[in-house]
Amino acid sequence: MPASPAGRRPHYPWVRYRTERLLDLRLCDLGVRIAGSWVEPRIARLHDELARRGLRLRPHCWLSTEWFAPADVPGIAVPFYLAHPRLMRLEDRMMLEVEGGTHRECMRLLRHEAGHAVETAFRLASRPTWRRVFGRADRPYPRSYRPRPFSRRYVLHLDGWYAQSHPSEDFAETFAVWLTPGLDWRREYAGWPALRKLEYVDALMREIAGRAPRVRTRRRVDPLSRVRTTLRDHYRARQARYSRHYPDVFDRDLHRLFGASGPGVRAPAAASYLRRMAPRLRRVVAAWTGEPRYAVDQVLKDMIVRCRELDLRVTRSEADLETETAVMLTVQTMNFVHATDHRVAV
Repeated sequence: MPASPAGRRPHYPWVRYRTERLLDLRLCDLGVRIAGSWVEPRIARLHDELARRGLRLRPHCWLSTEWFAPADVPGIAVPFYLAHPRLMRLEDRMMLEVEGGTHRECMRLLRHEAGHAVETAFRLASRPTWRRVFGRADRPYPRSYRPRPFSRRYVLHLDGWYAQSHPSEDFAETFAVWLTPGLDWRREYAGWPALRKLEYVDALMREIAGRAPRVRTRRRVDPLSRVRTTLRDHYRARQARYSRHYPDVFDRDLHRLFGASGPGVRAPAAASYLRRMAPRLRRVVAAWTGEPRYAVDQVLKDMIVRCRELDLRVTRSEADLETETAVMLTVQTMNFVHATDHRVAV
């Protein structure tokens, strides 16, 4: 790819490809980079936030297949799709959302991953006091976990109650809340047991402010340039995480929501109603549960199919029906997630 003049975005020939042709490209052949991309100023802002707190660490960032912070590297892997609007549109089409695709969400994720980087860079998890506050970081990550939504022992930063999944996630989430500019966390968490964790992080960051990181490697784990998988196979693998044959366990609840068809019944089809409401239901339930919209959509599709098979109808006010439908979709999504161990701590 020809070099671009300074200050200009590089040109990528695949920008004009149709989706099917684009999906046949290998990730390593995309040629995208952070420099000049939408995500670059967000990373610069993260570094500025850390500097304002007196921390000398500036986590290095690189493009990979997803968000993560390696256990032994004080850096942050950023998903490749954030490097170009065309790839963000593809991500939205294939996964029904773009994780980190808004300024607010991107900064929340960067602050969370920065927490992991700080933990690694200063080897904080080896401190006895850190272990007393958060637990042992060497505890195995669970394949799934059942969060307690009303617990006040953990801060609330990312969706999905991630702080409850593992001690390292608890620290990363607490650090992210502490780092967020303009957030009065003392007032926000007054009366919460989680406030003790925030106060500990505040004291700990003051202690290490100005110190050089103990771990300084700039190694990149699974950089995009080494990923030879095609975009098509990449998305097939991600979608497969939520694919399954779901038995007809919805019938009782579906009958409670919708009425049966019969002679003289001209009410709208329940399947049509669910298809029309799908974008809003996906968004709302994903926010409630913290699950990916793609996972919610798999359950929603099964509801639509079963409503069509049962020929169910909308026989009451849609205003009343919307909330009850969202509640049912939430319950069925969480049942599916916990039954199949799909929730993996981040």
